[in-house]
Amino acid sequence: MAVSAHKAAVVGKPIAHSLSPVIHNAGYAAAGLTGWSYTRIECAAEELAGLVAGLGPEWAGLSVTMPSKEAALAVAAEVSPVAAAVGAANTLVRRPDGSWYADNTDVSGMVEVLTEAGVRSGATVTVLGAGGTARAALAAAARLHASAVAVVARRPAAVAELAPVAGRLGLAMTAAGWSEASTRAEADVVISTVPKGAADDLADTVCWRPGTVLFDAIYDPWPTPLAAAAGAAGCRIVSGLDLLLAQAIGQFEQFTGVAAPRPAMSAALAAARAG
Repeated sequence: MAVSAHKAAVVGKPIAHSLSPVIHNAGYAAAGLTGWSYTRIECAAEELAGLVAGLGPEWAGLSVTMPSKEAALAVAAEVSPVAAAVGAANTLVRRPDGSWYADNTDVSGMVEVLTEAGVRSGATVTVLGAGGTARAALAAAARLHASAVAVVARRPAAVAELAPVAGRLGLAMTAAGWSEASTRAEADVVISTVPKGAADDLADTVCWRPGTVLFDAIYDPWPTPLAAAAGAAGCRIVSGLDLLLAQAIGQFEQFTGVAAPRPAMSAALAAARAG
């Protein structure tokens, strides 16, 4: 049946800090999408299936954040190839028949922001951390045809869990312990996916190569000590805010079916951060 109102939301736990409503609602306003609204819903991974099952026909999509990105695959009738390869989805799109489609716009967003920062095919890539965002980083490295990829983490078991992901992506991945992080940062691209504070010890130990691109997935606080040190050494810096916007653009277009008004969405995010 036709619906006059359309809803979307970001789901996760905790969720109160999310800036996704700022971005999406600004997009709706700029695109003239009256009747569209975007909210936050606190939801643990084990609660996601029940939440999705109870959503009415007015729901167009969900942005899925931690800790539910793996659980999102299980509620979808169809999963995009990239989400299947990564083993995680950050996007659930309502299809006309009422079923849900799972995708991962973190990957396309990461490719976009890294390409805009000057990353080219054949680059060497080091990924710091081995969690959910590292999975998207591996997929982005594959799309960018990286010539070598190293994953650096404190827990060898966590890196081992990424081996099947790399295999599905056709990516040759090497593993390294955290003691090697400083030397591995000599790559063309360094993608830090670790939590706040976890890479601060590297700020004083890495001898950065000018021209290296550092993508730090954190955006609060900003700049991180790692990003500040890399920027001072002449590296190109990409922040978690850049990815937040890029992945939201992809979600907006899948939810609404219209081109995202990027300038308005970017301005709203910048204003929210400044405020």
